[in-house]
Amino acid sequence: MGLYASKLHVDPDKKPSPEENHLNGKSFIRFESITFRRPKESAEKKNEMQQKTGLVEAIIVEVKDREKIGGSYLHSAAICCTPDLSKEGSCNVGEVIIHQDPNYPYNPQRIQTFFEGKTEETTMLLQTVEINHTGMYYLYFMFCDPELMGTTISGRTVWRNPDGYLPGKMAPLMTYFGLMSLAYLGLGLVWFLWSVQYWKDIIQLQYHITAVIGLGMCEMALWYFEYANFNATGNRPMGITLWAVTFTAVKKTVSRLLLLVVSMGYGVVRPTLGGVILKVLLLGLTYFVFSEALGLVENLGNIDDLTGKARLFLVLPVSLLDACFIIWIFSALSQTLEKLQIRRSMAKFALYRKFTNSLAISVLLSIAWVGYELYFNAADPLSELWQRAWIIPAFWNLLAFVLLVVICSLWAPSNNPTRYAYSEETGDELEVEGISLTSSSVLLAGESANKQLERKERRASNADLFRLGEEVEEDKRE
Repeated sequence: MGLYASKLHVDPDKKPSPEENHLNGKSFIRFESITFRRPKESAEKKNEMQQKTGLVEAIIVEVKDREKIGGSYLHSAAICCTPDLSKEGSCNVGEVIIHQDPNYPYNPQRIQTFFEGKTEETTMLLQTVEINHTGMYYLYFMFCDPELMGTTISGRTVWRNPDGYLPGKMAPLMTYFGLMSLAYLGLGLVWFLWSVQYWKDIIQLQYHITAVIGLGMCEMALWYFEYANFNATGNRPMGITLWAVTFTAVKKTVSRLLLLVVSMGYGVVRPTLGGVILKVLLLGLTYFVFSEALGLVENLGNIDDLTGKARLFLVLPVSLLDACFIIWIFSALSQTLEKLQIRRSMAKFALYRKFTNSLAISVLLSIAWVGYELYFNAADPLSELWQRAWIIPAFWNLLAFVLLVVICSLWAPSNNPTRYAYSEETGDELEVEGISLTSSSVLLAGESANKQLERKERRASNADLFRLGEEVEEDKRE
């Protein structure tokens, strides 16, 4: 586990208790009630009167000094000291070979516990090893006597950093979650004031955005209190951890569903999602189940700075579901942009172009960060870069927050919601269609009236010609 070096911390205005004075600013590994139990057959072979009939060693080593354990520096692959190596005066028979650096005589550090006579159990003395050098530390329990094969160990060890019980890799995240909870609080306050100002013009989509902001605020606050409690007591509060994991899974699911329904043009080019709502809910439910399971495995298992292999079985389905969301979102965005372009809704088209560009940038950043994360883990298999490891999970939370801010700015409440309201667009289309039909009726009526007028004029002209002919005949008779 990553441990920082002990530091002197004295508060002149506060008189600490003896226990607080012992722990304040100290970094240590403490062994509590460590019990070793060897097989009964092994114990019966020993002499009752013999004091030391078996040796188990606890070895604390910093990762960069791991090569000091074993006989590599003696050009030997042995871990345990042999009679031949013992003759050279470099080690004691039956002990683990450790090369001590004169400049750092306590690293690696060994603590020996012996079995006595025919006893099957022995208990390690309660002791505390102070850490005076920052690094990634491993703890090994080792024995060189083959007759101790099958020995079991029980008890617990306590690891503490100068500022609390959080592992070194997790310690910076407590401050980070505190800052992120304040950032969500600030965003929520701005969004609330915005919504109050234009409360008469709020649309359904903006209620979903409000829900995501609230979930993010609760998520960051829960993680902060969970880490703060763990740091103060050394124990993870099961209740707070469960709530924090659940809020994280819900927020991630709702955020992805929000991106999906926005990309489908919900409330812009379609008033409802129709039959596709079932597929959307099914994908969201599946993602929530796997995301919740992954969060529980990561946070309710053993707390250390090493990645568990069991996590891989849940990371793969979550990654595949994320890929499904990305493909569906960009496919829906393409269709929405096409519809807006056909309808010549230029304001809404420009809005969705900005949204598409923001999503594209976030996806490119995500791909680049995944590549960096793979490189980071491959280049650091022993977690020697543990002091920088916290930025990997922190990046994803920061990216989600920035994307939420972009959505809030694009779909901010205003006194002119018609730029993304479906009903107004539909009304405009009906109005245009009504004008076209009315114009056609007027045109038809005008053409009919003209034809009737022409017929009347022709009849009148014929009648005048007939009368004129009669008058000419009468003049001839006269």
